[in-house]
Amino acid sequence: MNAHQNIITGFLIFCLGIMIGALIIIYQNNGNNLTSEVHISEITRSSEPNSAASQSPSILFKEVADNVTPTVVYIETTIPVNPDGVPDSGDHEFEDEQFWDRFLPRRRAQSMGSGVLISTDGYIITNNHVVAQSEGDVSVGLSDKRRYPAKIVGRDTSTDLAVLKIDERDLPAAIVGNSDNIGVGDWVIAVGNPFRLKSTVTAGIISALDRDVNIINDELRIESFIQTDAAINRGNSGGALVNNSGELIGINTAIATENGSSQGYGFAIPINMAIKVAKDLIELGEVNRPYLGVQISPIDHERANRLGLQNIRGVEIVNLVEDGSAYLGGIEVDDIVLEVNGIHVNEPNELQVQIALMSPGDVVNLRVLREGEEIEVDVQLKGLESELDQWARSEEDLRFEENEGLFEEQYFEFGITVTELTHSRDFNELELVITNVEENSEAWMQGLRIDFVITKVNGNYVENLGDLSNDIGQSLSESNSLNLTVLTDNGTEEEIEINS
Repeated sequence: MNAHQNIITGFLIFCLGIMIGALIIIYQNNGNNLTSEVHISEITRSSEPNSAASQSPSILFKEVADNVTPTVVYIETTIPVNPDGVPDSGDHEFEDEQFWDRFLPRRRAQSMGSGVLISTDGYIITNNHVVAQSEGDVSVGLSDKRRYPAKIVGRDTSTDLAVLKIDERDLPAAIVGNSDNIGVGDWVIAVGNPFRLKSTVTAGIISALDRDVNIINDELRIESFIQTDAAINRGNSGGALVNNSGELIGINTAIATENGSSQGYGFAIPINMAIKVAKDLIELGEVNRPYLGVQISPIDHERANRLGLQNIRGVEIVNLVEDGSAYLGGIEVDDIVLEVNGIHVNEPNELQVQIALMSPGDVVNLRVLREGEEIEVDVQLKGLESELDQWARSEEDLRFEENEGLFEEQYFEFGITVTELTHSRDFNELELVITNVEENSEAWMQGLRIDFVITKVNGNYVENLGDLSNDIGQSLSESNSLNLTVLTDNGTEEEIEINS
């Protein structure tokens, strides 16, 4: 009996030990999930122009590598997952099976990335996707092999940025440059930790600016990437892109690839945008982002000709949110925005980024072309205050060619494609816009053009694409001809006869 009791007692003690150990682990993990205290931290910014261009590239690269590498950190996060749900890539690595794997259904994966120290007291900027799946277990390694647990200060899905904090002082911090002063052809250096190869340095040039490549998976995404041919691979995400003076000009974010490795197309978030987001996350705990309250469209060659523009430039205002910032500031539909605070804008994302660099309450100066005359309009920016503002913001970079499948459209055999779009002056109504006309087709010969709006078929109003299709089909089957009433791009109403 005594032996039996000893066995039971031993088993109970063993179980009690398991419970105590589990509670300790849970407590530790929860502790890592706390966010950092919100306060203002000093970020060192360069006020000098890039003066290193005349020096030998080989000397520059060595000096920059020596200075920048200590500011770039290695980030590792532990993600409890089902193994089948983890992407098959170099960014994840399963731990070896442990004893508890026999009892617990979930295993853990290690997600790796890079980050940049932006203050001497331990604030780190990185990509949101590096830490997004973490449950708080984030570890940061420095180039001198010191290692610290990190707390997630805040994340911003619209820009794919995040800020971490480690508890240490007198750390090496990057010198922040000015991404408005860079140009295509400038030398750049990328520093990160690709494929777990820590403190890797590559060099190249800036290949392009203001790239909108639709890689951020967020409805309110903001993209205006620096494109570089400096080799960027998996694990470089969140690392530093610096100029040849060693100033931080971008945060490496993504690659364009068909095989998972660098093929000469890497993308980085401009540092002016990244620092604005980081400061908001550190000081406020969230990004304090303004909205202009407009729907905008790029100016292409055909549109420039219709508007009588000598040069293809600017961004057209095609709609306004009632009581939004632009509406209250005096901006009008059909205005063409040429400059934002003195910065030229020629694409929707360029305007979008300049607004995103500001805060609610700030006054933005817009130079616009209105009825052939250039004027300046000062607009006080508001924050995201209503669902209507959010709707307008998500439509700011509307482009037919880049949103295939977003709207209903139909091709008609006499040579036009018609798209069912939100009315240009009333969000609650639809209009049937001709978005393509085949040259030398019957429609082209009779004068139909892109941007004409179809209002009637044989004198009968049509309100949606289904009605239009039915009426056109019936008319052509009965008489091989039809009469379309259209609004031209200058607002006049015309009747056009079509024969099949």
